[in-house]
Amino acid sequence: MLVSGGDPVAAGLVASLNRPGGNVTGVSWVATALISKQLELLRGLIPAGSALAALINPTYPEHELQLRELKQAGDAIGRVEIVEATTADQISAAFTSFAQRGVAALLVANDPFFVTRGDQLVALAAQNRIPAMYFSREFTAAGGLLSYGADLVEATRQGGLYVGKILRGVSPADLPVQQASRFELVINMATAKRLDVPVPATLLALADEVIE
Repeated sequence: MLVSGGDPVAAGLVASLNRPGGNVTGVSWVATALISKQLELLRGLIPAGSALAALINPTYPEHELQLRELKQAGDAIGRVEIVEATTADQISAAFTSFAQRGVAALLVANDPFFVTRGDQLVALAAQNRIPAMYFSREFTAAGGLLSYGADLVEATRQGGLYVGKILRGVSPADLPVQQASRFELVINMATAKRLDVPVPATLLALADEVIE
């Protein structure tokens, strides 16, 4: 049973979403597919032509998919500088690089390692005064500027319903892998004020939650 932000087909966990086969099924919150939307929202916070960067983990199974999404987004909204990190020290070095290069805003791409380094990422973004977009509300609640991703409470509920069905005897192979259907934009206005980042009324109107 999986409840994951990754693509279970790309990871080789299931044969397909509709017919997973084997003993694995669950819920995917399609995090990588949201990269273009995350960058579009982030771009709305900074002046046109300002430098955007993305932090990704090259060891993440969806690394190539993330690169593809970033390239497509870059073609639409302007170049996105890609920086890779696999350790805490590399994350620190990346933020030093962002400050030196005048990066105006940062996307932290979805990755379990970045979840474990959430406090470090949020703290470095604050210290370097870099507006950052994250893939989960956890980061924004911890002081990050904004996040756009699946409603994990709803995704977990969907997963729980599947667990119930499996316990009642339904084979996982007969349960299609569900994709998250509810997504949330969360903005931390207290952080916006500390960073002196004006949040447009149009973006606030799109927010599902505003943390004051």
